[in-house]
Amino acid sequence: MVPVYEKRRAIVKAIPKFWPVALMNHGLIALHAQHNSDQAALSYLEDLWLVRDPAETRCFTLEFHFKENPYFSNTVLKKEYKYVPPPVESEDKPDADGITETMLEFSWERDVQPQATKIDWKDESKNLTKLHPRVKDEDGDDLPSEGGSFFNFFEEAEDPFDIGVTIANDVFPEAVDYFLGHAGGDDVDSEEEDEDEESGDDENEEEIDLEKPRPKKQKKA
Repeated sequence: MVPVYEKRRAIVKAIPKFWPVALMNHGLIALHAQHNSDQAALSYLEDLWLVRDPAETRCFTLEFHFKENPYFSNTVLKKEYKYVPPPVESEDKPDADGITETMLEFSWERDVQPQATKIDWKDESKNLTKLHPRVKDEDGDDLPSEGGSFFNFFEEAEDPFDIGVTIANDVFPEAVDYFLGHAGGDDVDSEEEDEDEESGDDENEEEIDLEKPRPKKQKKA
Protein backbone atom coordinates (compact mmCIF):
# COMPACT_ATOMS: atom_id res chain seq x y z
CA MET A 1 0.00 0.00 0.00
CA VAL A 2 2.97 2.33 0.44
CA PRO A 3 3.16 3.22 -3.31
CA VAL A 4 -0.56 4.06 -3.22
CA TYR A 5 -0.07 6.35 -0.25
CA GLU A 6 2.96 7.97 -1.89
CA LYS A 7 0.88 8.75 -4.96
CA ARG A 8 -1.88 10.15 -2.76
CA ARG A 9 0.68 12.16 -0.82
CA ALA A 10 1.77 14.05 -3.91
CA ILE A 11 -1.82 14.80 -4.89
CA VAL A 12 -3.18 15.99 -1.53
CA LYS A 13 -0.25 18.33 -0.95
CA ALA A 14 -1.85 20.58 -3.54
CA ILE A 15 -5.16 20.66 -1.62
CA PRO A 16 -5.29 23.50 0.94
CA LYS A 17 -5.70 22.30 4.55
CA PHE A 18 -6.26 18.70 3.47
CA TRP A 19 -4.81 17.13 6.62
CA PRO A 20 -6.24 19.60 9.15
CA VAL A 21 -9.72 19.02 7.71
CA ALA A 22 -9.29 15.22 7.55
CA LEU A 23 -8.14 15.08 11.17
CA MET A 24 -10.83 17.39 12.49
CA ASN A 25 -13.50 15.32 10.75
CA HIS A 26 -12.67 12.46 13.11
CA GLY A 27 -14.62 12.72 16.36
CA LEU A 28 -11.75 11.70 18.67
CA ILE A 29 -9.25 14.12 17.12
CA ALA A 30 -11.79 16.96 17.13
CA LEU A 31 -12.47 16.28 20.81
CA HIS A 32 -8.78 16.63 21.69
CA ALA A 33 -8.21 19.64 19.46
CA GLN A 34 -11.18 21.66 20.65
CA HIS A 35 -9.15 24.71 21.75
CA ASN A 36 -9.15 27.44 19.11
CA SER A 37 -5.38 27.77 19.49
CA ASP A 38 -4.93 24.04 18.75
CA GLN A 39 -6.98 24.34 15.61
CA ALA A 40 -5.07 27.46 14.55
CA ALA A 41 -1.73 25.66 15.00
CA LEU A 42 -2.97 22.55 13.19
CA SER A 43 -4.06 24.70 10.25
CA TYR A 44 -0.34 24.95 9.34
CA LEU A 45 -0.11 21.16 8.91
CA GLU A 46 0.70 20.49 5.25
CA ASP A 47 1.62 16.79 5.27
CA LEU A 48 1.16 13.73 7.46
CA TRP A 49 3.11 10.55 6.89
CA LEU A 50 3.20 7.10 8.46
CA VAL A 51 6.34 4.93 8.67
CA ARG A 52 5.90 1.33 9.80
CA ASP A 53 8.67 -0.40 11.76
CA PRO A 54 10.09 -3.15 9.48
CA ALA A 55 10.87 -5.30 12.54
CA GLU A 56 7.29 -5.06 13.81
CA THR A 57 4.80 -3.49 11.42
CA ARG A 58 2.24 -2.94 14.18
CA CYS A 59 4.62 -0.28 15.51
CA PHE A 60 5.05 2.99 13.65
CA THR A 61 6.12 6.62 13.58
CA LEU A 62 3.76 9.43 12.63
CA GLU A 63 5.34 12.46 10.97
CA PHE A 64 3.49 15.78 11.05
CA HIS A 65 5.02 18.25 8.57
CA PHE A 66 4.28 21.92 9.28
CA LYS A 67 4.92 25.03 7.25
CA GLU A 68 6.25 28.20 8.83
CA ASN A 69 3.96 29.24 11.67
CA PRO A 70 3.89 31.59 14.69
CA TYR A 71 3.75 28.76 17.24
CA PHE A 72 6.89 26.62 16.95
CA SER A 73 10.02 26.39 14.83
CA ASN A 74 9.89 22.60 14.24
CA THR A 75 9.13 21.73 10.64
CA VAL A 76 8.40 18.11 11.59
CA LEU A 77 6.83 16.76 14.77
CA LYS A 78 7.15 13.01 15.21
CA LYS A 79 5.31 10.56 17.41
CA GLU A 80 7.09 7.22 17.57
CA TYR A 81 5.61 4.02 18.93
CA LYS A 82 8.85 2.15 19.50
CA TYR A 83 9.01 -1.62 19.36
CA VAL A 84 10.79 -3.11 22.37
CA PRO A 85 11.25 -6.86 21.80
CA PRO A 86 10.29 -8.91 24.85
CA PRO A 87 12.99 -10.99 26.57
CA VAL A 88 13.37 -14.37 24.91
CA GLU A 89 12.82 -17.33 27.22
CA SER A 90 15.69 -19.82 27.30
CA GLU A 91 13.48 -22.60 25.94
CA ASP A 92 11.95 -20.34 23.29
CA LYS A 93 13.70 -21.67 20.17
CA PRO A 94 13.34 -19.78 16.85
CA ASP A 95 11.95 -21.58 13.83
CA ALA A 96 13.57 -21.71 10.38
CA ASP A 97 12.54 -18.09 9.76
CA GLY A 98 13.97 -16.89 13.07
CA ILE A 99 10.51 -16.44 14.60
CA THR A 100 10.02 -17.39 18.24
CA GLU A 101 6.79 -18.09 20.12
CA THR A 102 7.37 -14.99 22.24
CA MET A 103 7.54 -12.84 19.10
CA LEU A 104 4.17 -14.20 17.97
CA GLU A 105 2.59 -13.29 21.31
CA PHE A 106 2.72 -9.56 20.60
CA SER A 107 1.37 -7.30 23.34
CA TRP A 108 0.91 -3.56 22.72
CA GLU A 109 1.15 -2.74 26.43
CA ARG A 110 4.32 -4.82 26.90
CA ASP A 111 6.16 -4.42 23.61
CA VAL A 112 5.48 -0.78 22.63
CA GLN A 113 6.90 2.37 24.17
CA PRO A 114 5.48 5.67 22.89
CA GLN A 115 8.13 8.38 22.66
CA ALA A 116 7.91 12.10 23.41
CA THR A 117 9.06 14.87 21.07
CA LYS A 118 10.26 18.26 22.24
CA ILE A 119 8.45 21.19 20.64
CA ASP A 120 10.51 24.35 20.15
CA TRP A 121 7.90 26.96 21.02
CA LYS A 122 8.68 30.41 19.64
CA ASP A 123 7.24 32.23 22.62
CA GLU A 124 5.80 31.26 26.00
CA SER A 125 2.55 32.95 25.01
CA LYS A 126 2.34 30.40 22.18
CA ASN A 127 3.28 27.38 24.29
CA LEU A 128 0.01 25.49 24.00
CA THR A 129 1.00 22.61 26.28
CA LYS A 130 1.63 25.07 29.13
CA LEU A 131 -1.49 27.08 28.39
CA HIS A 132 -3.57 23.89 28.25
CA PRO A 133 -1.75 21.16 30.24
CA ARG A 134 -2.85 17.58 30.58
CA VAL A 135 -4.38 17.10 34.04
CA LYS A 136 -4.07 13.77 35.85
CA ASP A 137 -7.15 12.29 37.42
CA GLU A 138 -7.22 12.82 41.20
CA ASP A 139 -8.97 9.49 41.77
CA GLY A 140 -6.11 7.58 40.16
CA ASP A 141 -7.88 6.80 36.91
CA ASP A 142 -5.54 5.85 34.05
CA LEU A 143 -7.17 8.46 31.83
CA PRO A 144 -6.40 12.13 32.55
CA SER A 145 -9.33 14.17 33.78
CA GLU A 146 -8.40 16.85 31.23
CA GLY A 147 -6.57 16.14 27.99
CA GLY A 148 -5.50 19.75 27.51
CA SER A 149 -3.90 20.82 24.26
CA PHE A 150 -3.71 18.42 21.34
CA PHE A 151 0.04 19.04 21.29
CA ASN A 152 0.45 17.21 24.59
CA PHE A 153 0.22 14.22 22.28
CA PHE A 154 3.77 15.05 21.14
CA GLU A 155 5.40 16.41 24.27
CA GLU A 156 4.23 13.63 26.58
CA ALA A 157 5.26 10.07 25.89
CA GLU A 158 2.04 8.41 27.01
CA ASP A 159 -0.93 8.35 24.69
CA PRO A 160 -3.80 7.48 27.04
CA PHE A 161 -6.48 8.36 24.49
CA ASP A 162 -4.95 6.23 21.67
CA ILE A 163 -4.75 9.25 19.39
CA GLY A 164 -1.75 7.87 17.50
CA VAL A 165 -3.31 4.46 16.93
CA THR A 166 -6.50 6.14 15.72
CA ILE A 167 -4.61 8.28 13.23
CA ALA A 168 -2.44 5.40 11.99
CA ASN A 169 -5.14 2.77 11.65
CA ASP A 170 -8.19 4.88 10.86
CA VAL A 171 -7.56 8.41 9.59
CA PHE A 172 -4.37 7.86 7.59
CA PRO A 173 -5.61 4.97 5.39
CA GLU A 174 -9.01 6.64 4.85
CA ALA A 175 -7.77 10.24 4.69
CA VAL A 176 -9.63 11.19 1.51
CA ASP A 177 -12.94 9.95 2.90
CA TYR A 178 -12.34 11.85 6.14
CA PHE A 179 -11.48 15.00 4.22
CA LEU A 180 -14.73 14.69 2.26
CA GLY A 181 -16.70 13.93 5.42
CA HIS A 182 -17.70 10.47 4.19
CA ALA A 183 -15.88 8.42 6.85
CA GLY A 184 -16.23 7.88 10.55
CA GLY A 185 -19.14 9.12 12.58
CA ASP A 186 -19.69 10.20 16.12
CA ASP A 187 -20.40 7.13 18.26
CA VAL A 188 -21.74 9.36 21.02
CA ASP A 189 -24.32 10.86 18.69
CA SER A 190 -25.22 7.40 17.41
CA GLU A 191 -25.81 6.13 20.94
CA GLU A 192 -27.93 9.17 21.75
CA GLU A 193 -29.96 8.64 18.58
CA ASP A 194 -30.46 4.97 19.52
CA GLU A 195 -31.61 5.99 22.99
CA ASP A 196 -33.98 8.57 21.49
CA GLU A 197 -35.44 5.90 19.22
CA GLU A 198 -35.84 3.54 22.18
CA SER A 199 -37.48 6.33 24.17
CA GLY A 200 -39.81 7.06 21.27
CA ASP A 201 -40.72 3.39 21.04
CA ASP A 202 -41.49 3.31 24.75
CA GLU A 203 -43.73 6.35 24.43
CA ASN A 204 -45.59 4.75 21.53
CA GLU A 205 -46.12 1.62 23.59
CA GLU A 206 -47.52 3.71 26.42
CA GLU A 207 -49.94 5.42 24.05
CA ILE A 208 -51.20 2.06 22.83
CA ASP A 209 -51.54 0.48 26.29
CA LEU A 210 -50.98 2.76 29.25
CA GLU A 211 -51.34 -0.10 31.73
CA LYS A 212 -48.69 -2.24 30.06
CA PRO A 213 -45.50 -2.23 32.21
CA ARG A 214 -42.45 -0.71 30.57
CA PRO A 215 -39.72 -3.26 29.89
CA LYS A 216 -36.54 -2.83 31.87
CA LYS A 217 -33.62 -1.69 29.71
CA GLN A 218 -30.83 -4.21 29.50
CA LYS A 219 -27.37 -3.06 30.44
CA LYS A 220 -25.03 -2.80 27.49
CA ALA A 221 -22.24 -5.29 27.45
